[in-house]
Amino acid sequence: MELILALAIGVMAGSGVWLLLRPRTFQFIMGLSLVSYAVNLFIFGMGRLKTDMPPLIVDGVPTDLAHYTDPLPQALVLTAIVIGFAMMALFLVVLLASRGLTGTDHVDGKESES
Repeated sequence: MELILALAIGVMAGSGVWLLLRPRTFQFIMGLSLVSYAVNLFIFGMGRLKTDMPPLIVDGVPTDLAHYTDPLPQALVLTAIVIGFAMMALFLVVLLASRGLTGTDHVDGKESES
């Protein structure tokens, strides 16, 4: 399971960086979102991958930390997802405004000559 998670994080981060280096604004925004999703998976994975473990103290389960999962990475990732959606909406509005003003979607505002 950890190998699959590590591969997913690596592929998403690599694809995101590749898209960040592209000259078009929409590709840049998609790369930024892929990198943020890779970071979210990394934070979520650092909270130890456990299944069928409660994040809160429950009656009948020993109070030893080995029987619980850490709720902090889950809360951080949930907050990051909400902030990421809001930032993507803002970036898309700025993209549409920039496209309307300049007539192009290149990052520097100029079409390439090649």
